[in-house]
Amino acid sequence: MSFELPKLPYAFDALEPNIDAKTMEIHHDKHHKGYTDNLNKAIEGTDLEKKSIEDILKNLDMENKAVRNNGGGFFNHSLFWKVMSPNGGGKPSGDLAKAIDEAFGSFDAFKEKFSTAAKTQFGSGWAWLCVNKGGKLEISATPNQDNPLMPGTKCDGYPILGLDVWEHAYYLKYQNKRPDYVEAFWNVVNWDEVASNYAKHK
Repeated sequence: MSFELPKLPYAFDALEPNIDAKTMEIHHDKHHKGYTDNLNKAIEGTDLEKKSIEDILKNLDMENKAVRNNGGGFFNHSLFWKVMSPNGGGKPSGDLAKAIDEAFGSFDAFKEKFSTAAKTQFGSGWAWLCVNKGGKLEISATPNQDNPLMPGTKCDGYPILGLDVWEHAYYLKYQNKRPDYVEAFWNVVNWDEVASNYAKHK
């Protein structure tokens, strides 16, 4: 069984002016498609073909660069599109809001810590909010297409919110101003999706 490129849950221009349509088109149709196609090539004819992407990443041989990079790229982007929405922004509520307050003191403190992780990740990578195996929320950052599901990464748990800080995610609109892109991201966060992720994995 091969993996399929998931459709965007909204139009390319739906996140304007925060993320521009051309970036979304290239990011989804070229980059995410490339990771998907290359993941399928990397697992073809192996026992990984029958496993879910989560199982592949949790039990990953980190020296298998083709599966590590492309499997990470497939999973990370599949999550990324869903945690954004044209109707996003604002603040979370309910259990997720309580968990954020417990872990970080306040939503503003969480937002600042997550933004700092995104802004200071050297080179290409991702910032994450994840639920560790004790059910507590953690913030981490990973290089390239690594994510918290993989062995030896900083948060031993499940990512529920991710922000792509590869230059291809923002350079057409923001050039080298990654902090501006990170700030704009908060206007499109789909807190309902993040809350759903939290409920499933806490």
